[in-house]
Amino acid sequence: MMLRAITHITLREWKRILTLPEHYVVLLILPALVCFLYGYIYKNQFARDLPVAIWDESNSPLSRQFTFMLEQTESIHITQQVHNEAAIEEMMQRGVLQGAIHFPARMDDHIKSHQPVYITLYTNGASVVTAKLIYKDAAKVLITAGSGVVLQKFVKTGMPAGKAMALVQPIKLTSYLLYNPQFSYLQYLVPGLIAVALQMMIIMVTILAINLEGKRGTLTELNNIANGSASNVLLGKGLAYLGVSWLHYILVTCIVYPVFASGRIGGSWALFTLFSLLIIACISIGFMVSAIVSDVMVACDLGLFYTSPAFVFSGFTFPRWAMPWYDQYYAWLMPFTPFLDGFFKVYFMELPLHYVHKEIGQLFIYILVTFPVALLFLQRRLNKLSLVHA
Repeated sequence: MMLRAITHITLREWKRILTLPEHYVVLLILPALVCFLYGYIYKNQFARDLPVAIWDESNSPLSRQFTFMLEQTESIHITQQVHNEAAIEEMMQRGVLQGAIHFPARMDDHIKSHQPVYITLYTNGASVVTAKLIYKDAAKVLITAGSGVVLQKFVKTGMPAGKAMALVQPIKLTSYLLYNPQFSYLQYLVPGLIAVALQMMIIMVTILAINLEGKRGTLTELNNIANGSASNVLLGKGLAYLGVSWLHYILVTCIVYPVFASGRIGGSWALFTLFSLLIIACISIGFMVSAIVSDVMVACDLGLFYTSPAFVFSGFTFPRWAMPWYDQYYAWLMPFTPFLDGFFKVYFMELPLHYVHKEIGQLFIYILVTFPVALLFLQRRLNKLSLVHA
């Protein structure tokens, strides 16, 4: 009897998902639009050819060589020649420039005579990522090229190349960038943005799961199908939403991630498990709000208030440990936070499932806390409804 009721409610919920605008727009149309929109926005992967000006007071073969080398980098594109700092600031204010480089007068002579040379790099700090990209490429070119000039001078004096290199570069640093070596927006941001968007959509729809029944006058019908059991209602509806989320998983891991973010087709068993637990936690939270708050508008406002800051507080773009303590606690009120920690491990690092046992346990806590609360309040609501119609 219980299994039949749950199956009936699941099929009934699928019908509602396919016919009610509040459901099919959010669950079937928006996820596809969001996935492809994010993929298209970041299709260039990282910022290239950022406009940079040259302020060349040296006007020498060496400064022209440095300028040529800077132009060959991925992030720097020389677009302007300027003659003072005021022009640089004015062009940055107008958005014409993202950076500028100043070569001082007599730069060649100072380098060759081992006098300190101060090359100035101007970047637009209002755009943190582009400023860092320009700095990275400019520093690499100027330090390498400057060391090369000094190295050539030592070699010309008859010094062995090895000894000359040891003087110019006494310490050699080798760096390896793991898991996103190209600093690609596409590979890094798109998966996280899609996951947080799906979390928001699932929570908002499940917040309407019970309230919309009451608003449309179908709660009595649902109660009769469920034989007055809140567990039948929640399990039946939850299975329908979980099924939709698995369609989202197929869309994301078989189309969006492989096409836009160079991800592995189908993801992995670890990613599927983590994603499923995130969705079940979101469904449980939405059911809890829907069972406690009967007013549709108030419930939706609570859902928006709860889900909107998930990305900011999750630690995806700014480390949680650097946030104030109260913000760190607030971050743990949302299931996206432990999911994100596990997501980095199973998606970027491609680690097996046992590496995310802590995150899995945290997601289970959300489910074990919110689902019983939803069950309790919904059962009380159904009991009152049965008494009214008795």
